[in-house]
This record gives sequence, structure tokens and C-alpha cells, in this order.
Amino acid sequence: MPLGATSGGELILLNSKPLSAADVEALKAKRSELSRQLSSVQGRRDDAARELMRTSGPSAKGLEQRLAVIDERIVQLERDIASNGRELARAPGELVNEEATAQRYGPFSSNQLTAISIVSIVMVWTPLAWAAARMMMKRANQPKPSPQLLEGAARLERIEQAVDAMSIEIERISEGQRFVTQLMSNRAPVPALVERTESPA
Repeated sequence: MPLGATSGGELILLNSKPLSAADVEALKAKRSELSRQLSSVQGRRDDAARELMRTSGPSAKGLEQRLAVIDERIVQLERDIASNGRELARAPGELVNEEATAQRYGPFSSNQLTAISIVSIVMVWTPLAWAAARMMMKRANQPKPSPQLLEGAARLERIEQAVDAMSIEIERISEGQRFVTQLMSNRAPVPALVERTESPA
């Protein structure tokens, strides 16, 4: 394998083998992982730096050593990201462009998600919107009842309520009359007065 030199003077091995689509995928996954690690390490460095500003004495020296280690890790990650970028630069343009234009979201690519969204809008939401619009148009075309009609309906409702109340009262009166009639029929008959004839003394 041929050797190449970076701007920092370190030697790296340049792989002359052409990259396949799987290699490009692996390099892009590695780039994402390196970027995630770099963000995490930078967050830890910020926390350590804030803690160092609040700390003094022996603890401060330990935090300074920790910051130095984190800085070395950040430098190493940036070198790895740069090396990964150089490897990606060797990839054929169509592979890189294909990945850039067709980003994946789970099992679907962005083009597939766009097609699914369009189909769902056409097949589901358009009929629903059309039905809602028709319903609104029907409601707008229906004639509104006149005030006289509304007043007549309210008057009829009051009459119905009055008739119901009267029928309840009549039922109560008839129930009382039946009770009195039954009570009178159950009384024992009064014996007839017998005239006593007085015998002459």
C-alpha cells in the first residue's frame, strides 16, 4: 500500500482498492459515530471546564489532568474524522451522491417516505377533506327557520308540557275517586230500624 503524509506530518496508509457501496455505507456510519463521540466528549470537556472554574486546591489539579486527557481525545477524534473524510473522498461520486440524496429513515429512504406521504394524502386525506367540504356546503344551503316558526315550536312545546301536567293531575283525581268508591263499597250495610210496638199495660 502506498504511503501518504498528512498536514501534521504523520504517515497514513492509503488504500488503493476502489470503494464499494458497502464500504461507503460503513464509512458514513463511522463518520456519524465519530461525530457523536466528538459531541459527547466536547460536552464532557465543557462540564469539566465549568467545574474547574468553581474548584480550587488539590481538586483543581485533578480536573486539569482530566481536561488534558479529554483534549487529547478530542484531537484524536478529529484526526479520525479527517481520515474518514479522506477515505470518503476516494469513493466514486455516484455512491456519495446517492447516499446524500437518498437519506434513510429506518427501513425507508427519503424518496420512499415522500411517495408514501403523497399516496396517503391522495387516498385518505383528500376524500376526508372533500366530504367535510360537501357537508359544510349542505349546511350553508339549508334554509334557516324563521323567527315565527321558532316561536310556534316553542309555544307547542309549552302546550305539550301543560297537557302532560293536566293529565297527571286528572290521573291523581281519578285515583282518589276510585279509592273512595272502594272504601264505601266495603263498609257493612246499616241494619234497618225496627219499630218497636209497645204493648198496652
